[in-house]
Amino acid sequence: MYIEQLQKFKINLWTYLVIPGLFLGLMIYNYISTEGVDTVAMMKDMTKLIGVNGTFVALVSPLALMLLIVLFYNKFIQNNTIRILTTSRSKIDWKRVFFSFGLWSLFTIVTTVVSYYAAPEDFVVNFKPEKFTVFVILAILFVPLQTSFEEYLFRAHMLQGLGLATKTRWIPLVVTSFLFGIMHIANPEVDKLGMVIMFYYIGTGLFLGILTLMDEGLELALGFHAANNLVGALLVTSDWSAFQTHSILKDVSEPSANFQIFIPILVIFPILLYIFAIKYKWSNWKEKLFGTIKPIEVKEFESIERD
Repeated sequence: MYIEQLQKFKINLWTYLVIPGLFLGLMIYNYISTEGVDTVAMMKDMTKLIGVNGTFVALVSPLALMLLIVLFYNKFIQNNTIRILTTSRSKIDWKRVFFSFGLWSLFTIVTTVVSYYAAPEDFVVNFKPEKFTVFVILAILFVPLQTSFEEYLFRAHMLQGLGLATKTRWIPLVVTSFLFGIMHIANPEVDKLGMVIMFYYIGTGLFLGILTLMDEGLELALGFHAANNLVGALLVTSDWSAFQTHSILKDVSEPSANFQIFIPILVIFPILLYIFAIKYKWSNWKEKLFGTIKPIEVKEFESIERD
């Protein structure tokens, strides 16, 4: 019903091309304009010029602003609601958001502590109370907006639009996952680790897409993504990561692209899907992931109202 519910409303499918087209155009331009540029060195220069927190805000605030653009476009151009863009339920289930956020936050904290004690030589304590406090405030303000923009663009706006256009579920799942991965191609991590890390980004997009389709809503993906970026940024930074932060720890190890990149995709994400499936009693996986978008019966339309 997450995609099907839109069939009640007369939506011009062409309107789903505007924002993705503009955003993808900006990504392509950014990639071409930075090709051959040492993005890690560029980040260091930027940090020297406006500081760590200034660089963080400069990188994150445009994406936070784009969330407002997506929501405005959805409301006033497509005459839709945030609720329909977010979920097939009668209202947004914030318990789902917080459960997903808490589960991934706990996992991130535990694995960070284990990594620190297993290889303390790979880290230095980066904790500076005053700077960390300022960063916490900035991160809480901006990171959820940044991650929500990516979710509302890829797993909501684009996934719903492609679902309506193709009458399928697997096509929007694959396409949005691929584009989500490609969005990160200009990240400093790609320069440092190579193109193999794109498997992680695309795999993460696939995981978040499966969450959305199986749960018939965006809540679990919103919680996971916010926890991944927010808690990760608060705990660990490095000289070669996209987020330069006043975190508690700094990773000083020499990064390398090895089998560890595939552990989340092949092991951790499937375990999380199993946990969510048990908790929320998911069933009919084949239909929800690979089925067609079928017309909704008239009686089903009656239960779908614009907020």
